[in-house]
Amino acid sequence: MKKQTKTILIIAIVLVVAIIFLYPRLSQFKGESNPSSQTASSSQANPQELPVKVVEVKKERLENNLNITGTILPNESVSLRPEISGLVKRVAFKEGQFVKKGTPLIYLNDDELSAQYDRLEFTKKLFESQENRQKQLLEREAISQEEYDIVLNQFNTNLADLRLIQAQLSKTVIRAPFDGVLGLRQISEGSVIGTSDVIASIINIDPIKIEFSIPERYANSVKLNSKIFFSNEVGGVEVEGVVYAFEPNIDPATRTLKLRAQSPNKERKFLPGMFVRIRFVLGIEENAFMVPAEAIIPELNGYKVYVVGPENKVESRVITIGTRTESSVQIVEGVREGDLVLTTGVLQVRAGMPVNYTKIN
Repeated sequence: MKKQTKTILIIAIVLVVAIIFLYPRLSQFKGESNPSSQTASSSQANPQELPVKVVEVKKERLENNLNITGTILPNESVSLRPEISGLVKRVAFKEGQFVKKGTPLIYLNDDELSAQYDRLEFTKKLFESQENRQKQLLEREAISQEEYDIVLNQFNTNLADLRLIQAQLSKTVIRAPFDGVLGLRQISEGSVIGTSDVIASIINIDPIKIEFSIPERYANSVKLNSKIFFSNEVGGVEVEGVVYAFEPNIDPATRTLKLRAQSPNKERKFLPGMFVRIRFVLGIEENAFMVPAEAIIPELNGYKVYVVGPENKVESRVITIGTRTESSVQIVEGVREGDLVLTTGVLQVRAGMPVNYTKIN
């Protein structure tokens, strides 16, 4: 029994050794007998054409936009103060009320001034009659010119005093200086106020002003009546405005140029002090060549792109770039309409290398 088992083990070992020795030779023989499969695998291991994606150069409408932030300002704003001191006799407005220019808002006590005005009115009649009599006497040469001039001077002085009192009386009524909305009242009837006391604020917010600053490199692109589009954090809807003025100098501290735009605000959505996001349109070009930013290759002396040429071979083009957007770059010189510019594989390809391209939009 033991001898039989030993024989079986020897035969099994011999068979295993034979299989190990003969199997590689059989695989090699099969590979040589199927050259087409060997060629196919060889071609897959060493592809000759690099797969890339390209974009076709077309004319596009380019808006040169600058995204910045700004602040809402009122069209007009002032803190109302009296020109003279006095007792508040009547408050003629409500807080938050819209008023027209010239509307009376506060009445100060004018009893003393009114009494002085009445006295001067009576004196005026006396001086006026004296001046008439003296004038008639002067015409008949009954009095001298000097006597007449004294009476005439008294009459003119009286008229000047009347105008002075009238001016002081007009200051006892505080009126709205322009159309606007009144703020919160700071005084009450019966209080004595001086020229430094604030009565209330009045603000005109239709139209509104938008103040913002742009970097100095864009200063030469600024023109009056340029358009801006702005929105706040609440609404999110863009509203159009127009640049109406800007500073004549660059701020040396921030190296920026300050501008102001104007926009209607009939619904009073925007209030002074609000923070807004602004899209400032520096210019519009109708026929611009735009390519994705990843297609641009920076070099020591400029920029270049790779273009698919005849026989699907790559060509290198030196270009001049213009405006940049968030995802694209304008090419000013170096490409023509219809050129196929590589957007992938730009680090692997070389001039003259064949490629297998796929066009993207």
